[in-house]
Amino acid sequence: MRYAIYFTPRQDEPLARIAANWLGRDPFGAATRPVEAVADLAAEEVAFHTASARRYGFHATLKAPFRLAASETEASLRAGLDHFAEATPVVTIPRLVVSQIDSFFALVPEGPLPPLNRFADEVVRDFDRFRAPLTEAEIERRSPDSLKPAEFRNLCQWGYPYVFETFRFHMTLSGRAGPQESPRLRAAIDSLFADILRQPVLVDALTLFVEPEPGAPFMVLSQHALGRRPARKTA
Repeated sequence: MRYAIYFTPRQDEPLARIAANWLGRDPFGAATRPVEAVADLAAEEVAFHTASARRYGFHATLKAPFRLAASETEASLRAGLDHFAEATPVVTIPRLVVSQIDSFFALVPEGPLPPLNRFADEVVRDFDRFRAPLTEAEIERRSPDSLKPAEFRNLCQWGYPYVFETFRFHMTLSGRAGPQESPRLRAAIDSLFADILRQPVLVDALTLFVEPEPGAPFMVLSQHALGRRPARKTA
């Protein structure tokens, strides 16, 4: 069993509903649903392009999937999330846009957003005590020879290559697409998400996902609202 700390909109929010329809799965306990044709893409093409993202559900990674440390439990992890969330203010993303990162499509902030990066950094640091060290096999699955030095250091120290200086907030919408496929895929995503992306997005909760067994779909276990009490100030 692995856990992950993600951001995802609440289940009833329009962005969450549109993304669930696009990916063909709602991670809030709902069963896989048939995908539909979008713009110039047939349903079978949408299903193909979203297959890798479907297992994880619509999300932005904050603390990548991890096994629990021997000294921790699911209950202590959830209590830690409550404590962190209560003292952490909401972060507003003025606008998300569609972008292609390493050949896959994702929603990313339109411009630099230091408060969002600081928030992600704090999640990585604060919850690292809950993470069991990576095994050699887990490190190998990350293809360490293909990582840059900073990414490899992050993998060894924090369990994930893309944190701190290598972090980029993104909400994945597809698998990798080649140059011939990308224009049609981009057009379909744009047509589906254009209206909702005119609105700001509130990062207002941490969501605990769980992978019950290797290869199983990630499911929402709990959501922890941010900003329920003022952050404590120290001298």
